[in-house]
Amino acid sequence: MKRIILFAASVFLFAGCVNGQTSSDYASLPQPKPGEQVATFGGGCFWSMSEAMSELKGVDKVVSGYAGGAKVRPSYEEVGTQETGHAEVVQIYYDPKVISFTTLAHAFFFAHNPTELNYQGPDRGTDYRSIAFYRTPEEKAILLNEIKKIDATKHYGDPIVTQVVPFKAFYPAEKYHQGYYRLHPESGYIQSVSVPKVEKFEQAMKAELKPEFQK
Repeated sequence: MKRIILFAASVFLFAGCVNGQTSSDYASLPQPKPGEQVATFGGGCFWSMSEAMSELKGVDKVVSGYAGGAKVRPSYEEVGTQETGHAEVVQIYYDPKVISFTTLAHAFFFAHNPTELNYQGPDRGTDYRSIAFYRTPEEKAILLNEIKKIDATKHYGDPIVTQVVPFKAFYPAEKYHQGYYRLHPESGYIQSVSVPKVEKFEQAMKAELKPEFQK
């Protein structure tokens, strides 16, 4: 999103100076509630991914952030340089009694285009890559099986290029990124890029959506 000139002004308005950031600029990292589990996925701009995954039954909260790289607590601007190795991701807090990791993984592959290597639509760079993290061998097997199943259907035409990697660390993004989709419905980027992705997701995952998102 940051490479679209038309939206640069709004990004800078909220982002401020990288060097001037403090710990108070970042969202806090929630602790899972008793019985809750956590999943972490990256599929392009986290504004639309966060909204899509939050609409699923059994999902309590979704936090936008960064993962997959080496730098501790990177800023949005640093991640955008592609030098940190991080991707824009979302961390999902969910009730496994209501929604399984398998369903979350399936939803993830329909919340973006997993066949686009190091880009999503107009957003270019490794920070927008498709990446799925696993915390157990079982989660790794589920992700690989989902890829195999979706590829077999030829749903996307091209093969899925999602990275499937072990989870190491997640860093919450700045506060202004959290819930951005709903807070800025008038944004040109949200209207032209994010809304179509979320609407496509809602059609694909209709049976798994919370009642208020059923259409």
